[in-house]
Amino acid sequence: MTTIEEKLEENKRTLNKVQTPPELEDRLRKALQKVPAKKRNTNRAKTWIVSAAAAIVLIVGTYQYPAFAYFGGKLFNKVELNSLTFSEVAEQGYGQAVNKSKTFDDGTVITINGVIADDNALLMYYTIDQPAGSVLDDDGFVRYSTNKIKGFLTDSSILGGGGNFSKDKTQFVGVDKFKAISPFSRTLTVTFSERLENGEQVTYPISFKFKANKAMKSLLKENISKSVSVDRGEVHYDSITASPTSTIVKGHYEMDDQELPRFSVKTKLYVNGTEVKTWGMREHLSQDTGILEFESEYDVLPTDKLESVELVLENFSGFQKVDKPISLASPSDQSIKVGTEKLWIRSVTKTDTGYDIVIARKEFVLLERDNIAIQANGKTVPVSSISTSRPWDLKNGNILWEQTYSFNTTDKPELLLLEGFEYIKTYDKTITIPLEK
Repeated sequence: MTTIEEKLEENKRTLNKVQTPPELEDRLRKALQKVPAKKRNTNRAKTWIVSAAAAIVLIVGTYQYPAFAYFGGKLFNKVELNSLTFSEVAEQGYGQAVNKSKTFDDGTVITINGVIADDNALLMYYTIDQPAGSVLDDDGFVRYSTNKIKGFLTDSSILGGGGNFSKDKTQFVGVDKFKAISPFSRTLTVTFSERLENGEQVTYPISFKFKANKAMKSLLKENISKSVSVDRGEVHYDSITASPTSTIVKGHYEMDDQELPRFSVKTKLYVNGTEVKTWGMREHLSQDTGILEFESEYDVLPTDKLESVELVLENFSGFQKVDKPISLASPSDQSIKVGTEKLWIRSVTKTDTGYDIVIARKEFVLLERDNIAIQANGKTVPVSSISTSRPWDLKNGNILWEQTYSFNTTDKPELLLLEGFEYIKTYDKTITIPLEK
C-alpha cells in the first residue's frame, strides 16, 4: 500500500506539471512509479521557495490586527514586496522599523531592518554586511539561514525568501517570509544560523519588540464552506484571507475511499473577472483529523473595491473507468480512446516466462497494478511485473510514455482487462464567494 509520505511526495512533484523543465520530466514521471528520497533545497538567496508538504499550525482567535490604512489605496504585489528594501516600504507608510543587529564571530553583521505582519504572513527585511576586505558570493551566502520566528503563542516556520547583492558584493539585502504570527506576541526572536567550513552550525538569536499596531488588517477574510464534487470524493474550500502580503485560500479533500488523492488540486482565483497570479500550493496531513488539507497562495488582490470573487477548480485527480476489455489481437501504434484519454497497445511479445505487453499513455495517466490483468484462454492472469516508464517520441513534437507489463502465462493474451486509470482531469467548476455589502 502506498504510504502517506509517498502520496504527499507524488502530489508535490505534480503541482507544477506544465512548468516542469524538460530535463526534469523523466525524473518526475519516474517518481510517479517509485518515489525517490526527499531532497532539501537550502538556497534561499534567489527565488521564493514554497514547501509542498509543510505542516501548518494556525492559532485561531477573535483578536483582529489594528486597522492600518492602505496608502492611497495602493496594494503591493508579491514581486514588489520581495524586491523593495524596507526603507522603500516604510516611505509609503508600511511596516514596523526594527533596526536590531547581531555580529557573527567572523565579523559578519546581520541587521533586521523591519517587518510587515498581517493575517497571512510576516515579512522580515534584513541585510547581511561583510567585514571590511571580504565579499559575499552565491556559494558563501548559503552559509546563513533562518528557519523560525518565536514568541508568545508563536512558532512560525519560514516559507521562503529572496533578495539581491550590492554591486560590490559586500552586502546582501533580503526579505524572508514566515507563517503568520500571533498578534498577542510582544517580543519576537529570530535565530540566524551560520554553517562553518568544518560542517558545524552556530546560531545567533536576535530579539525585538513587536508592535501589533504597525500590522495591517486583511482586505478580505471570509469563510467559504463550499465543496466541489470530483471523481471519488469532494474538494472543500474552507476560507479565503486576502492581506497586503498575499492571498491564501484554504481547503481540504474528502475522498470516498479514504485514500489520499494522487494529484493536487489546481484552483484559479478571479477578482472582478480578472485572474490573480498564483504563487504555489502547500499540503499537509492534519494530525487531528487525518484529512489532507491544502493552502493555495495567490498575489495580493489587484483592488480594494471588490465586486466579485470567484474560485475555479481547474483540474484535480480523476478516475476513468474502462467499461469493456481491450482487444490485444492486433497491437499497433494506433491509439485507443478511453473516455477523454487515449492508450496505445504497442506490442504483445512472447518471452521465456510468459508474455510482455507494451502500453503507452500520455503524461500523468497512471495505470495501477491492481487494475490491470489479461484474459488468456478464458483465464484471468494478473500482471507480474511492470517496468519503469520510458519515452516514446512521436517525432511530431509529442512525447508519450510507455511501460512493459509482464504476465506469467503460456497462453496467448486475448484481452486487456483494465478496471480504470487515474489521470489529471479538467473540471472547470466555479465557486462564487459571497461578499459582505
